[in-house]
Amino acid sequence: MVQNGSYHDREKEIKEFGEANDGVRGLVAEGIQKIPSFFVETEDVVSTIAPSRENSTQFQIPVIDMQGVHEDVGRRRAVVQEMEHASSTWGFFQVVNHGVPKHVMEEMIDRVRQFHEQSPDRKAQYHTRDVARRVMYHSNIDLYARKVANWRDSLVISLRHDGSANPEDYPPVCREIIIKYSEHVTQLGNTLLELLAEALGLKPNHLIDMDCGKAESIMGHYYPACPEPDRTLGGSAHRDPLVFTILQQDHIGGLQVLHKGQWINVTPIPEAFIINIGDLTQLISNDKFKSVDHRVLASSLGPRVSVPCFFPSTASTIHRSFGPIKELLSDENPPIYKEVTVKEYLALFQSRVLGSSSALDLFKL
Repeated sequence: MVQNGSYHDREKEIKEFGEANDGVRGLVAEGIQKIPSFFVETEDVVSTIAPSRENSTQFQIPVIDMQGVHEDVGRRRAVVQEMEHASSTWGFFQVVNHGVPKHVMEEMIDRVRQFHEQSPDRKAQYHTRDVARRVMYHSNIDLYARKVANWRDSLVISLRHDGSANPEDYPPVCREIIIKYSEHVTQLGNTLLELLAEALGLKPNHLIDMDCGKAESIMGHYYPACPEPDRTLGGSAHRDPLVFTILQQDHIGGLQVLHKGQWINVTPIPEAFIINIGDLTQLISNDKFKSVDHRVLASSLGPRVSVPCFFPSTASTIHRSFGPIKELLSDENPPIYKEVTVKEYLALFQSRVLGSSSALDLFKL
């Protein structure tokens, strides 16, 4: 036990925060000048924050222009080559001219911000850490298991495809745009699946036929301005577990990707989506495409808003086995991983506190 009762003080502090309905935003509204102790990162993490804010411009994640991928064969071939390079060397890339209307993207960001900036009583009905709920509002889903909390509040909308999702359950302030946004992002997701399949040398519908074309959930993350941004993170270093994530971030930025041992800033580009490869894609591509660590810095600016959408839907794939795609294997390229169901993989992924290493290594042959 820590001396002077500091252990119990910390536990009390976490409990009080966890039972409140206004998350990190509530702390900022109180006018705090120092962040609570359970948000303070370890020294080894803190030592990387300030230097990475001014990291070298030697590296920038690829930006891919998707204009003409459905009409121009030559342009499509060039985009496929760019995606193959980005997915195998970075695990991250940005896409522009992707077909999702600007006004839909802007409204989604705006409505997420409006949700989080409502009074606590309006958000209270959605406040939960029960992952079975179709709509969740919380600050740190794993708050009571974490060593260090993230400076972030989250709205989570489950896009269930088993018939149990009811749009009437969505918060009124963002209900209509969630429906519209999810339709557009699902279309983009299917296009990306075709292009990634071709980048692997497969038929365009190969990944779609594996039930990867339905989105799992949409999140609306809200990162309030932080009084001590060099002592905490908006999102700890982690990898995404599924096939890929389509992310929209606002103009403030803060997302970083670990590349060749350096934390690289993902510079916001107007009307762009960020695509990052997930663990299952690394597994089925037999390490051809990479799932990589990424994190979000806290900032004295804000609030920052980001909207990630995860593929595929676990409702349709939860019991499906994923292993290295047989068409990619040969004597020179034997399987690296054994087959695993989405349920098995997610169970192990979720048993690890966000910020620990990928669970992929547990499934190597």
